[in-house]
Formats: sequence, C-alpha cells, structure tokens
Amino acid sequence: MNYPLLSTLESCESLKEMSNQELSRLASEVRERIIDVMSVNGGHLASNLGAVEITIALHAAFDSPTDKIIFDTSHQTYAHKILTGRNDQFHTIRKFDGLSGFASPKESKHDHFYAGHAGTGLSLALGVAKARDLNEEDFFVVPFVCDAPFACGLTFEALNNVPRDLKKFVLVLNDNAMAISNGVGNVHHNILGSFVLPRKTRPEAKQFFKLFGFEYIGPIDGHNIAALKEALEISKKTQKPVVIHALTIKGHGMPKAIEDPITYHGVKPFNRATGMSEKGAASKKSTFPKVFGEHLVKMGKEDDDLVVITPAMPRGSCLDAFMEKFPDRSFDVGIAEGHAVTFAGGLAYQSGKKVVTSVYSSFFQRGFDNLFQDVCLQKLPVLFALDRAGLSGSDGTTHHGVFDISFLIAMPSLVIAQPRDGDMLKDLLSSCFSWNRTSVIRYPNKSCEITDRERTPRPLGKGEVLSQGKDLVIIGLGHMCDVALEVRDLLLLHDIEATVVDPIFVKPLDSSLLFRLMLDHHFFVTIEEHSVTSGLGAAINTFVIQSGFSDIQVQNFGLPDHFIEHGDYSDLMQQVGLTPDLIAARILNRFALQLTNLDQAVETS
Repeated sequence: MNYPLLSTLESCESLKEMSNQELSRLASEVRERIIDVMSVNGGHLASNLGAVEITIALHAAFDSPTDKIIFDTSHQTYAHKILTGRNDQFHTIRKFDGLSGFASPKESKHDHFYAGHAGTGLSLALGVAKARDLNEEDFFVVPFVCDAPFACGLTFEALNNVPRDLKKFVLVLNDNAMAISNGVGNVHHNILGSFVLPRKTRPEAKQFFKLFGFEYIGPIDGHNIAALKEALEISKKTQKPVVIHALTIKGHGMPKAIEDPITYHGVKPFNRATGMSEKGAASKKSTFPKVFGEHLVKMGKEDDDLVVITPAMPRGSCLDAFMEKFPDRSFDVGIAEGHAVTFAGGLAYQSGKKVVTSVYSSFFQRGFDNLFQDVCLQKLPVLFALDRAGLSGSDGTTHHGVFDISFLIAMPSLVIAQPRDGDMLKDLLSSCFSWNRTSVIRYPNKSCEITDRERTPRPLGKGEVLSQGKDLVIIGLGHMCDVALEVRDLLLLHDIEATVVDPIFVKPLDSSLLFRLMLDHHFFVTIEEHSVTSGLGAAINTFVIQSGFSDIQVQNFGLPDHFIEHGDYSDLMQQVGLTPDLIAARILNRFALQLTNLDQAVETS
C-alpha cells in the first residue's frame, strides 16, 4: 500500500508543521500501516488502532525526546514507533532481531522505559519529574495511561503522591472502556470506561482527579486531532498537574476489531481483505491452557466448592467457559495481581472452597509478597495455575515467564509442579487439593499431547522414570521431557545410554528416586525452560551437594543469566542452546571422554 504522507515524514518534529487535515490523513495512513503489518506478523492490534490520533497529537504538541512521553504497559506504542524513525523497520516488529512490540530504550531515544505490565506509568513519570526538578531542568513529563491500570494498586499509590504544585506534568488518559477483556470493578463502572462515543461530561471522573490535585480537561473525543491538540496546548500553560481524559474506541478504523475488541486485542496473522485469521491445518494437539480450562469446567461440574480467580485474563487463561457456566464461582479482579493472590487467601480461609487462581507467570511476580504473607504463611491450600511459564516468543523480555521458580522455591511448604503433557496436567489438577498445601502448577502456552485415559492420582513429590539407561541421567522439566528424550536418542548414536526422568515436582523433589539414581549413575543433566541460575537445575545441584555424593557431576541446561529478547519460539530456543542437537553436543563435549574412561576402569577392575 502507498503511504504518501508517511513515506515523506522525516521525523516527529515534522508533525508540528502539518495542518489538522494533514494530520488526520496521516492518522489514516498510520492506521493502515499497522493493519498491514499485523496481518502478516500478528500482534497488539485493536489497542493500537485506538491510540493513533492521541499519539500523533502528542508528538505534534510536545518535543520528544526532550519532553518525556512515558507509556504505561507500552503495547500501544506502534504509532509512536512509526512516527519516531522506525517506520522502515516496522515490518520487523515482534520478529527475531526486529523491533520490540513494546517500548524499548535500546531501539530509540524516544522510548524511555521497558514497560510490559500495567500500572507503572504514573509512578515512573513522577520519578522522572522529581529528578527533573531536583536537577533544575525544564521539560514536560507526559505519562500515557489507559483506563485499565486504574485497577492497579500501584497507580493509586502514585496518585497518592502527586504534588499539587507539580508543573509541566500532563497525564493523558486513553479511556477505551476496556482492559484486555471487558473492564471490571468500581472504578471502571462508576468513574471511567462506562460509556461509549458520543459521551457526555463525566462529573465523577472530574471529581476523582481533582481529589488528587489534577486539573481536569475532558472528556474529549480521542479520535479528533484538532480537539486533542487544543487540549494539550491548554495543558502546557497550566501551572498544576493536568489530566486529559480522551475517549477512544478500541479497534477504531477496522470494523471487525471494533465488533470484537477482545479477540482483536492480540491477533495472529490474518487475511488483510477480510480481517479473518488465516488458520492452518487443524492440529490434533491441544494446548496446556486449553487443557487447563476444559478440565477445570469438568472439575467445576463435579464439585460445587471449586472457585476460580483471574486478574483480567479470562480468555487468555482459557477460563471464559468456566466463568460463563459458573458465574457465581468466578472472579475477575481486573489488572490487580497482588489483590488476586490475597483475595484468594481470604476466600480459602475457613470456607471449604477449593480456590484456583490463574495468573501468567511473569505477572505473578507482582504478587510475591502477597503469596508469602497472605497464603503460604497462613498455610492455605490455594492452587495457583501459572500460565505462560517459559519463553513468551514475540512478546519478549517483559513477558518471558522464566523467573517464577526462583522466588517460589523459597517459600516453605509450597508445592511446585510442572506437567510434561495434557494428561499429566489433568492428573495434577485433580490431585492438588488432596495435598492440602499451597500449590503452583506451571505450564507453557504450547501444544501438548492429550488422551482419554483415566486420571492417575499424583502423590506429592513423586517423579517418573521415562527411559532406563546406564550411563547418565537426564532430568527434563515439564514439556522439556520431549527434548530430553530426543537428546537420549542422539546420545545413543554414540553408544551412550541415558536414563530420562520426569521429576513432575520441583518442590518437593523426589528424594528417594534421586538417591536411587545417584547410586547407579555418576553424571546428571538437567534441562528446563527457566533461568538456569535459580530453577530445577539449581535445586538438583543443592540436593547433590547436601546428599554427600562427591563423585556426582551435574550439567545444567536452561536460560542464560541475561534478559532474552523477543522472536519466534524456535529462533529463541536455538539462540539459548536448548535444542536437542545443541544439548547433545555439549553433553558429549563434557561427558563422553569421562564416560569412556569410566567404562575402561570398570572393565579392568
């Protein structure tokens, strides 16, 4: 497609010379550019389509990067990237070695923070503004925040600390009446997000922000560039912190995205002409999240005491079917992970309810203290289902779920399990409340095998031997058991026989199984899609040392000790060395000679 204005745009500074009519035409071109690229790459579509005019107006009114436009969550930065010198690379967004789908300071001086989780924008902006004033500098600080982060406690903590004499601070509120899914809660229903265009003045919103010392401008049409520019110019002359309340439509400019903004929030590649997803051949495999959601419905039918909690991710976590069938036993608390965890503790306390809280792994980091104080310390048998445990692919650094074991394993009496396939996931879900412990079942968003076999009760802390060998032990965590079995086959080509083990539990480890294996094997390998410094491998290393087996050697395979960028899953696994061929090669380099020497020693003894 041709982009007459966009193709000649030299920088965001050029926007200041353009008329409102030209800016409106530019907005159409930017929107079409986003749709064109998303139809090929996939990504955050509906949310970005709704933010185009606001982004253009911001760059027309302010002097980025001197003025700091700070994005909350930052998945709405596509137009911003296009306008700040990255249009030529925009077709690479979310691809390996391409542009990030979120703000990325390494990409551009116009991006100030990595931001993948909601609720951080206002706090970061206040910190920047305070540093500016301490240094006697002179620039505007402009946090760009959506309505959904107002369910986050962090946003309210920041509001509580806004100085009433703070100058050159303009909070732009992009109110599209939604989070990833439909908005929930009192702030959404009573103050923000409870109306559609055309919308009348909201005295509740005005009063809300005035309570925190803001001058309030709005609500205004967030797709009217002239109105947006006028409001921004007024805000620049105001000697107090200002909020501009802009009302937008999620998916604006694409009818299918407007009709179904939840589905089109994050899309896979689709047909540009029809807007429909280009589905490939049907797979016989399910996915871990789908198995989780389907089995939870089955459990809900059999047990009236089963309840579920989600922090604004009902569809992503595959809880929508459960929530539709059992609305009185389903709780969406909005983007408030800490509250979700503590709420789960309160719900489980003396209630007899079986509480399941589903949270993405990287989001669960926000509930660590709540887990410690309000669930584990209280010894409450809540199940936390950690979705997206592992590399997140195109979402990248802020979303990789590769650190949860490191903080979970520190909690006394906490159970950590990971299934290798869909059948094992169902077994663990059906068994977890019999353990009577706070439990975590972690799993990736990957396809998995599933059969119709009967459920097998899973005793706490018991692993399985999947393949028996004599030369070394390979322990694969969860879906990495498949990789471990492939490594076994590659080693067999070199006459090395491996015992392959599925630990099932990271905590507690199956100590009796490990002791038995250490009596017969001198070499152990661990494979996990988690940070290698603090996951299963580290737990095995500690176990070996504490067990006093001084002749045991362990080689750990996992994710390296640095932040991993975005890209296709296969590319990332190749980059971090977690493919079967790369693992087998490293095992051979380290152990082959020693195994040969050991065999020779046995033969001559």
